Amino acid sequence: MTVTFFGAQDEELPSGSAPQAGKAAALACLTHMGLPVPAGFTLPPELVSGPRAQLQAAAGQALQRLEQITGRHLDDAARPLFLALRPDTVPPLPGALQGLLNLGITDGTVGALAKAERRFAFESYHRLIMGFAFLVHGIDPHHFEEDSTGDRTAEQAVERGRGIFRQLSGEDFPQSAHAQFTTALEALVRNWNAPRTLARRHLRGGGDTDLAITVQRMVFGNADTQSAAGTLSTRDPATGVAKPAGAFLWRVQDMGAASFRPVLPIERLGEVSPDAAKALKALVPVVEQSFHDAEEVDFVVESGQLWLLGARPQKRDARAALRIAVDLAQAGIISREDAVARIDPMLLDRILHPTIDTDAARCVIAAGLPASPGAAWGEIVFSPDEAERLAAEGRRVILVRVETSPEDIHGMRAAVGILTARGGMTSHAAVVARGMGKPCVTGAGAIRLDERAGTMSAGGMTLKAGDVITLDGSAGQVLEGIASMSAPDLPEDFATLLGWADDIRRMRVRANADTPSDARTARAFGAEGIGLCRTEHMFFDAARIRAVREMILAEDEASRRAALEKLLDVQRGDFAEIFEAMEGLPVTIRLLDPPLHEFLPKSDADIEDIAAGMGTSPDRLRRRARELDEFNPMLGFRGCRLAIAFPEIVDMQARAIFEAAADVEKRHGFSPMIEVMVPLVATRRELDLVRERIDAAAAAVAEETGITLAYHVGTMIELPRAALRAGDIAQSAEFFSYGTNDLTQMAFGISRDDAGTFLGAYMQKGVLPADPFTSIDREGVGELIRMASERGRTVRPDLKLGVCGEHGGDPLSVGFFEEVGLDYVSCSPFRVPIARLAAAQSALRFRKRRKSRV
Repeated sequence: MTVTFFGAQDEELPSGSAPQAGKAAALACLTHMGLPVPAGFTLPPELVSGPRAQLQAAAGQALQRLEQITGRHLDDAARPLFLALRPDTVPPLPGALQGLLNLGITDGTVGALAKAERRFAFESYHRLIMGFAFLVHGIDPHHFEEDSTGDRTAEQAVERGRGIFRQLSGEDFPQSAHAQFTTALEALVRNWNAPRTLARRHLRGGGDTDLAITVQRMVFGNADTQSAAGTLSTRDPATGVAKPAGAFLWRVQDMGAASFRPVLPIERLGEVSPDAAKALKALVPVVEQSFHDAEEVDFVVESGQLWLLGARPQKRDARAALRIAVDLAQAGIISREDAVARIDPMLLDRILHPTIDTDAARCVIAAGLPASPGAAWGEIVFSPDEAERLAAEGRRVILVRVETSPEDIHGMRAAVGILTARGGMTSHAAVVARGMGKPCVTGAGAIRLDERAGTMSAGGMTLKAGDVITLDGSAGQVLEGIASMSAPDLPEDFATLLGWADDIRRMRVRANADTPSDARTARAFGAEGIGLCRTEHMFFDAARIRAVREMILAEDEASRRAALEKLLDVQRGDFAEIFEAMEGLPVTIRLLDPPLHEFLPKSDADIEDIAAGMGTSPDRLRRRARELDEFNPMLGFRGCRLAIAFPEIVDMQARAIFEAAADVEKRHGFSPMIEVMVPLVATRRELDLVRERIDAAAAAVAEETGITLAYHVGTMIELPRAALRAGDIAQSAEFFSYGTNDLTQMAFGISRDDAGTFLGAYMQKGVLPADPFTSIDREGVGELIRMASERGRTVRPDLKLGVCGEHGGDPLSVGFFEEVGLDYVSCSPFRVPIARLAAAQSALRFRKRRKSRV
């Protein structure tokens, strides 16, 4: 419980351990750099949270030592010591608690301060009374404001202020500096644990923050015309360029009254004091070298003398953060590992997508979940067909739906943004939008859609199809009209930092990509393969879905094979383009997975059209559709169950895969790395049955083409039973890919599309720490993943393990997957850079923990 001293200019500092963090650490560092810091000391958290008598005794002793260091004394009329008491929270929690300035001014000491300038002295006295009243008694400062304005003198304002203090507190303002100090110290500690402050602490996520108290000799930035107070940033906060920035307030004489000019840029500090401006500029490289970061430095110029009051990491946006980290590493101030570790991976989202300008006017008419980042404006459309038609005319459209389904994919692809009234962070709209890199807001429950009337009601207004709105997918907001936006522009530092991250990380990063264009985008962002190619997303093109519907509605195998034959060419072509885009990197292709009802026609016109093409009656097709109807399709006829009941589906898809791979090898001279994934497996026998068809197709293609292809067959672990039986399943599976979206649904018994109605209350009341569809549930779902990995590798030591759910792009989840020892994560293409950085940071943390154990 050592009291730490700092800032002595001419005397040796008392011995004591250096503080570990917070304002005290910064002041100690500035002192040891030989920079001008007003002398003071810090009472550590252990003292502040301990017995009050022990705290007051230690503070009293430290205060006596500070008087010796400064040659000034409390209550000394000739050379009084004035103090600033500031809360010092560790970690920092700005604004949670107010300190006190000008402590020590009394009727007996104000005269010494008035030697510089009388009005300044009494204005400082008046501010002390106001601050003391608020800190100690909770008296709102507005009660005193009238006394510092008007024609009355500063002395009269002080007298009236003491009267108000007496009236509202029931006691006289203390005329002993020691009494002011002990009372203020006690009040700071008391207020830290007051209900109002506790609420603020928890609101800011600082419920476990420790409080230290810094006591410092007061220096005055308003003493005379050579005085000022401000903040210096060692770099431009917008760009990160090594150019000092900042602002200050300048004390001037204006018509005989002391006042401050408006905020002035730091470049004009030389008008106050050329010496102070020169000294401040010179300390910029020294501060960065010592703190190993870009810093904001609080300073005061008192009668031409520069004083530093503290330093903290500089605020910065995403581009500046990258520039600063890369610059400092290239200058040798920090290591490349440090540069990688200090960038929040989610900051990259702000660089990869268009964003609304920070100073743009916002007319928010609805709010929902920030399902996919970025921003876009466009005309409201309510149908995917209309979205596709208008986009073909070159118009920008926002697709607005109650919720989306795979049938809407053509409209989602045509739209610049997607808005749904229902759905969560891993709903169909959210997952598809993230994969496409389009902004999306889901679960905007306040909007009301009337598709027949072509209107959307929100925010007290009714908008019609064709009206323009803006989506902020990063904030989950819907805005009326067109908001001013900035386009994405990847800086050079982006590639540099991610290159360093790639050198550090162990886990590979793949992408979830379903089309050749998705695959090319993924490669551009550094994906090292495809971890999930959802073949069903290839079927929703208008020309293809008819053949799929014919296959589903067929009543015999021959009719199904005839319909599937129409799909073979288009699947083969898609796979070939994807293999070409990946250039020999692994491609995991999931066989048909969703329930068949997602492909069925909904309108009478569609049914009649398909019936005509199949040479059958519409009524017969309606009867067949009713036979396929299910109460709970997500737990019904889907995944490997389709492959087992209708093996001809597997035959077509496997043939398309291997024929495409053989064609690519023949034309380009490289062998695609093929991984065929069987979905929704619960037993080993299911996997064996499907694998027999895959192996047969591979053998047939090899015989026909003369090209023998290497490939792996594995499964998606998305059912709790599969995790439990992982050891048995691994005897047939060469890889596991965890489908964490469905695994989370199955483990919790929660529909991800409906969870938004109660998950917010669950997190607010502490039932769950976070949305389990956004960050992996370590205790439940995570335990299933850990157990399945261990059991699978016990049977097959070389079993490849990956994750292809949306958690693959969440930094917190990536950290867990590193702990478990997965080989790769897979995520939407626009999240690949985030996953690359998160994987590197996870590897660094894991190495650090392992080293500390040793």
